[in-house]
Amino acid sequence: MYKAVILIGGPQKGTRFRPLSFDIPKPLFPVAGVPTIQHLIEACCAVPHMREILLIGFYQADDSINKFVTAMMKEHNISIRYLQEYTALGTAGGIYHFRDQIRSGDPEAFFLINGDVCGEFPLIEMTKFHKEKEGCITVLGTEATRQQSQQYGCIVEDKDTHMIVHYVEKPSTFVSPVINCGVYLCSLDIFYYLSTIFKQKQQEYYNSDEQPVDVSVGAKDCISLEQDVLSPLAGKRMVFVFHSTKWWSQIKTAGSAIYANRHYLDLYKTTHPNWLFKNSFDGPFIIGNVFIHPSASVHKTAHLGPNVSIGKNVVVGAGVRIKESIILGNATIHDHTLVLHSIIGWNSTVGTWARVEGTPCDPNPNKPFAKMENVPLFNNNGHLNPSITVLGCNVQVPPEVIVLNSIVLPHKDLSQSYKNEIIL
Repeated sequence: MYKAVILIGGPQKGTRFRPLSFDIPKPLFPVAGVPTIQHLIEACCAVPHMREILLIGFYQADDSINKFVTAMMKEHNISIRYLQEYTALGTAGGIYHFRDQIRSGDPEAFFLINGDVCGEFPLIEMTKFHKEKEGCITVLGTEATRQQSQQYGCIVEDKDTHMIVHYVEKPSTFVSPVINCGVYLCSLDIFYYLSTIFKQKQQEYYNSDEQPVDVSVGAKDCISLEQDVLSPLAGKRMVFVFHSTKWWSQIKTAGSAIYANRHYLDLYKTTHPNWLFKNSFDGPFIIGNVFIHPSASVHKTAHLGPNVSIGKNVVVGAGVRIKESIILGNATIHDHTLVLHSIIGWNSTVGTWARVEGTPCDPNPNKPFAKMENVPLFNNNGHLNPSITVLGCNVQVPPEVIVLNSIVLPHKDLSQSYKNEIIL
């Protein structure tokens, strides 16, 4: 019997995802038509003998989270619960805090997944590998370029046994091209080590002569899986790496959501072929993979695709062209509008003959193992780095206006064209 724990973070996280995370918790942001975290839940549900999925984070348990959890339980017929931390407890502090909930029922092992990763996860293969190695933690790893590997946790392994002999989180120099994917399979023995680490942190905090006055409430309870657990256990035959050559990425920025949207839509060919819209005599012209919510209204002369997701109650007018974009719920795209490499926010309106366009920030196709670049918002000269265009919720774009490589915050009525700007 297995369980799964998905770490969804909290409102202080996901700042690079703004303004899209202003209106909805980042894990509930729809990619390929469904919330990001739903893709992770579906991957976990595909594992045989999966009995329970626990979501751990420090978002307030509001209506949106409760409704989502209830809907997922009904759809997948599995126990799903949201456990709210009292503060941010790190990547391992949350599972130690809720250790009794995880250990109840005595599962053989449990998956631990960071909520901001996406991909085609070989979870079933990981369970077989974990049984063979009889270690404490199996880490899902993949390969990155030499330069990009320094942005992730780097793994040095024994090539014969796949035992992790050295682990460094975001090293300053090159260590290894094998990186941590943020997906783990843990035996219950991990709680023994977490207990030791927790007690040690408590002793250090209370025995210190100079206790920081402005320390956050949970600082002494915060445990990092990467630095407090993986690094010390490396080389002790306790942690192993399972390699994956399948697609994997992180969702840190709006640009990475467009990239994930493309790959999840392609994955639907095998997982949910009925979710992909097909060309028909009285429907819009479809190019490649396109998701259209059943409640959306799309004119038959519109051209959509490739890699487009249309949300709930969206209205797309005549002659509209949309490519490599996400159109969120209740948005209206008026006639003869062009939308490329963009995210159109909830309840936003784009006028007739307008053009909303961004710049794709995909991995370099000429570099093997290249990953998505989460570039900073501004370059060294203080200028906005070219990226996808994002319209926050309730944005009004008038007719015959161009919005290029820009970020528009919510509730803005544009009156002119913009290029490479943040409209506050």
